[in-house]
Amino acid sequence: MSSAAFAAPFAANAAEGESMPGDLKLGVATYSFREFQRDLCIKNVKALGIQYVDVKEFHLPQTDPPAQLEAGRKAFDKAGLTVIGGGNVSLTEPDEAGLRKHFEYAKIVGFPMMICAPRHENLAAIEKLAKEFHIKMAIHNHGPEDKNFPTPQSVLDAIKGMDPLMGLCMDLGHTCRAGADPVEWIDKAGARLFEIHTKDLKDFGHHESASTMQVPVGDGIIPIPAIFKHLKKIGYQGVCSLEYEIDADNPMPGMQKSFSYMKGVLAGMRA
Repeated sequence: MSSAAFAAPFAANAAEGESMPGDLKLGVATYSFREFQRDLCIKNVKALGIQYVDVKEFHLPQTDPPAQLEAGRKAFDKAGLTVIGGGNVSLTEPDEAGLRKHFEYAKIVGFPMMICAPRHENLAAIEKLAKEFHIKMAIHNHGPEDKNFPTPQSVLDAIKGMDPLMGLCMDLGHTCRAGADPVEWIDKAGARLFEIHTKDLKDFGHHESASTMQVPVGDGIIPIPAIFKHLKKIGYQGVCSLEYEIDADNPMPGMQKSFSYMKGVLAGMRA
């Protein structure tokens, strides 16, 4: 699966530019700026020309008191950024009592959605809390090493029949590494697809660290144009959030290159 091959039909018309009404929404998973304090993270997202963010705990720590959390959330709002959710949040506690603190945190900071990594055995408790707090739960698949949710199918099978608040955050890199076709699972997820974590890989092998094979979007073999076309076809209303896991001390060049490529694909789709 070569992204260069899939991109070829767009090459002549795909020019870098701003997103337009009707385009897929591009966002940033602030995990990409995990080595940066909140204010610099916000500044960098603004410099990328991106509106949507899902916020990692580095930038709104659960250990902060409520007043500090509320002030931290206001910093994103003041910058004109739209917070679509928080995470990835590890929901490992076995029961409702242990899990509740994460939902209280999400309520304080105003997350409409949690991107999360739960376990099979606590899904019923998570569903109950999601309904109580009216928060969407986007379960993130984490590839072959993940014993709970390696693939989109593993998530969808586990939440079948559950409340519509229970859904999927499809990580493109981990999906491909697990041998699944992201286009196929976009179709199968349907309304359960709450978010996409966008990235690109130079190969789909099993490595000591999944991030070692990551490259700027457009430089790898994930078929981003085909994925974007299919998301547009099904009327996907969520966000495609760049989760840039490499170059932690200096991610901006690779992130700028990634967004230039993705905006070019969107421009080609408009043409």
